Amino acid sequence: MGKLKLKTHKGTAKRFRLTKTGKIKHGTSGKSHLLTSKESGRKRGMRQPGSIEQMKSRQDLKRLLPYGN
Repeated sequence: MGKLKLKTHKGTAKRFRLTKTGKIKHGTSGKSHLLTSKESGRKRGMRQPGSIEQMKSRQDLKRLLPYGN
């Protein structure tokens, strides 16, 4: 029998991206509606991608994204 492949968790693949150095980028939440009550600077800050810093979280996400989607 051949080698088994791992399945990518598609919900995670849509929300996170792996960089070449192994860091994990994600989009900022809270940008879809109710934007009139948020200040301009806050909305501008939401344009920037965030990154996952904690090692445990990164390990968990890399398990869900086995092929670096």
